[in-house]
Amino acid sequence: MTRLPVPGEPAPDAELVNQHGETVRLSALRGAPAALVFFPSAFSRVCTRELSDLQASRALFSAHGVRLLGLSTDSKYALRAYAEAEGLTFDLLSDFWPHGAAAQAFGVFDVRAGHAGRFTFFLDATGVVSSVVSSGPGEPRSAADYAAAVASLAGAA
Repeated sequence: MTRLPVPGEPAPDAELVNQHGETVRLSALRGAPAALVFFPSAFSRVCTRELSDLQASRALFSAHGVRLLGLSTDSKYALRAYAEAEGLTFDLLSDFWPHGAAAQAFGVFDVRAGHAGRFTFFLDATGVVSSVVSSGPGEPRSAADYAAAVASLAGAA
């Protein structure tokens, strides 16, 4: 397993497609801060709760110019159905093929489970990791941790 990038290190690059089939290259996000939310699986109970909470918190991210992106090993078709069913308006990126390549590059791919763990990487406008929020299997990430990471990222700008 690849080592997790830590604050102060540049984020790995990857090219993925969103739920609409549009290509998103992580290095092209530079110029504005971003939050890369790796989640295990669309339509699962904990992921649905987490992403719904993030959708409800979009104003926090928008107020600080932070682009919110979800990443999972689901196909773009599953992610589109999921976004529509749950009313998610931010990009969901498919790490389907090569399976989990972006999650592997970030060191968060769980080989036994076949999907990413629950990790969020906050990137500054230069593509450097500013903070990481994570939780264990079956546990949602903390809304307070997200708010602190966004505030810290905004303070560094």
